[in-house]
Amino acid sequence: MGLGEGPRCVLYCFHLFLLGTNETPPNLKTQVPCFEERQMTFLGVGCEPSPPEFRQHPSAKAPGDPPRCAVVSSIPAGATYSYSCDGMEGRYVTVNIPGDSKILTLCEVGVYVISGNLAIGRTATQSSTYGSWSAEQAIDFNPGFIQPSTLCSSTDTQTNPWWRLDLGSVYRVNRVVVTNRLDCCPERIKAEIHIGNSLENNGNNNPRCAVIPSIPAGASSTFTCNDMEGRYVNLFISVNSQYLTLCEVEVYGEDDTCEEGTEV
Repeated sequence: MGLGEGPRCVLYCFHLFLLGTNETPPNLKTQVPCFEERQMTFLGVGCEPSPPEFRQHPSAKAPGDPPRCAVVSSIPAGATYSYSCDGMEGRYVTVNIPGDSKILTLCEVGVYVISGNLAIGRTATQSSTYGSWSAEQAIDFNPGFIQPSTLCSSTDTQTNPWWRLDLGSVYRVNRVVVTNRLDCCPERIKAEIHIGNSLENNGNNNPRCAVIPSIPAGASSTFTCNDMEGRYVNLFISVNSQYLTLCEVEVYGEDDTCEEGTEV
């Protein structure tokens, strides 16, 4: 089935590459093979400080301007930035710079159906909080590369700092994605990921999914958990006098109450 032959509402990801164009106004338009209302996220790798707009609309010939998802004010060089479109419906996604004599340069654009991210809308807590770096800011689906203090989480410096996500019920977790901060201190994130149902030792005694040896500044790394079952997802650092800073944590899996073949 081709891109335009009908709805395929599954977890879907694609990437587009565009070196440049002299169109007036410059734009990138692509088809999204899912017509149902879903939350989508757009990620672009910073190449130049142009302020493009993301728009999503149902028809290539739709009259007037399509609804706007977001305005990209800036993206740091070499970084990836996310924009949530809050369930907007549409088949076509356009990246556009209004005005004449503009050049649109994009190194990479990804469009994601993020309904599978179990962290969205859940409750997060941490062992302490540094300033305004609250635990919930690690699950806001915004990596906070421009202003990490309002978009990333961080504990204060302490012994064995931890961060915990409550999924609300038991899930089979197949992977956890962790995004490190861009502006400084990438070496701080040498943490362990634990998943389970116990709150003994604040959940840090649950079975271990993975050890995070390192994550480059501004990068996201995926850790496979092989369908580990649990309600709580913990990240903690077993050292003295350290911060635990997380710019984004994503958790993917399925409800443990769903049997194979059951529609949800």
